[in-house]
Amino acid sequence: MISNIGIPGLILVLVLALIIFGPKKLPELGRAVGQTLKEFKSSTKDLILDEDEKSEK
Repeated sequence: MISNIGIPGLILVLVLALIIFGPKKLPELGRAVGQTLKEFKSSTKDLILDEDEKSEK
């Protein structure tokens, strides 16, 4: 889905985010999104490892 946006669409989204949230809030939002993705990735990795351990027993 994201691959269909293209460069012009990505620029438009970034400009709209800058207008809506302002330059001071944008880095905070980026950090929050990054931490959320990092935690989600970690959680899914833990779930997969738990499932693998259960299937080995």
